[in-house]
Amino acid sequence: MRLWHTLLRTALVLLLLAGGMGLWMFLNARAMPVVRRAEIALPFPADAPRKAMTVALLTDTHLSGPDNSPERMARIVAQINGLKPDLILLGGDYLGDRKGGAIYDARASIAPFAGLRAPMGVVAVLGNHDSFSSLNRRALRKEAWRDAFTHIGITLLQDGAVRRGPLAIGGLRDIYTRHIDLPGTLAAMRRVGGAPVILSHGPDVFPRLPNGPSLTLVGHTHCGQVALPFVGAVYVPSKFGVRYACGLYRDGSKTMIVAGGVGTSGLPIRLFAPPDIWMITIRPR
Repeated sequence: MRLWHTLLRTALVLLLLAGGMGLWMFLNARAMPVVRRAEIALPFPADAPRKAMTVALLTDTHLSGPDNSPERMARIVAQINGLKPDLILLGGDYLGDRKGGAIYDARASIAPFAGLRAPMGVVAVLGNHDSFSSLNRRALRKEAWRDAFTHIGITLLQDGAVRRGPLAIGGLRDIYTRHIDLPGTLAAMRRVGGAPVILSHGPDVFPRLPNGPSLTLVGHTHCGQVALPFVGAVYVPSKFGVRYACGLYRDGSKTMIVAGGVGTSGLPIRLFAPPDIWMITIRPR
């Protein structure tokens, strides 16, 4: 009988610990994002003022419950506006999946971005969760996505480029669900002129970029969403595994920042991979 009581108490303790850990990971997923910062030097064009500018990077909002909601996104939008960036970039995966809470259609998923404010505007690309297919009919088709973003004052790039201040922003289609036109996008960036900044949903594009001074901004990885102390990310949905899991990477003279994003996919949990947004200061070389 004593052994039975001991086993029962042990099982209850383990059950409480598991429940507490699950609640903690859920609360981590719902937390406001941490702000990570970086400073990058790029070759500004001759016609640009020799003045640094700031870029906010927001990715992987995955608007769906129970961890994310329009109310939380409104707070995140206010947080970004409070940082007063010159330009805001959105890295894709706006649609959430079913995690036991509310779920939103495509236009509702991007509606909170209408509140973003920056002198040089907001530029976006799409992610794999945003790609229309027979299995993902909540996504919009190409032109419908463009119209939806235009309606809220945001420029959507799909293998194209725009000039924003001293920067040539090249935005790629989602590399995981579409065939990207990398040569065409790089050519478009050269035509608009400016310091090269590539906006893509995920890091798999980085090894394909030519060596040269450039900044690539991506998301997709969620920094693993679940990471272990001293080990890091357990799994990253990339053909390179955890090689580009999270943070800042340099290869020759090109640089990439991988954001952890603010939403979740699969399970509404995060462990040692908190939600984040990036504030990048870009100064002339």
